Amino acid sequence: MFSNMPEETSEDNLSIKRKKLIFRSWHRGTREIDLLLGKFAEEYVPEFNAAQVAGYERLLNNSDPDIYNWITGQEPVPPSEDGEVVALMLQFFRTAS
Repeated sequence: MFSNMPEETSEDNLSIKRKKLIFRSWHRGTREIDLLLGKFAEEYVPEFNAAQVAGYERLLNNSDPDIYNWITGQEPVPPSEDGEVVALMLQFFRTAS
């Protein structure tokens, strides 16, 4: 009955996730984090692979104050969050300043 409908591919799903993550990055709640994460997300998330998307999604589950403190170096990144995506984000902000 629905055989003529195209199947969603995993790349389609990944593209949708990327778009949602970019939106979430710009709409966190605090303007400072919105600006920081929004710029980072627009630069990197469109090219993220599935593992990087999952890592960034996990990062966004942290609180704005925690993420802000990690970016500004006021607190070290906890080992549970210290991965490829967080390292890329920190490098992005070190070179941007």
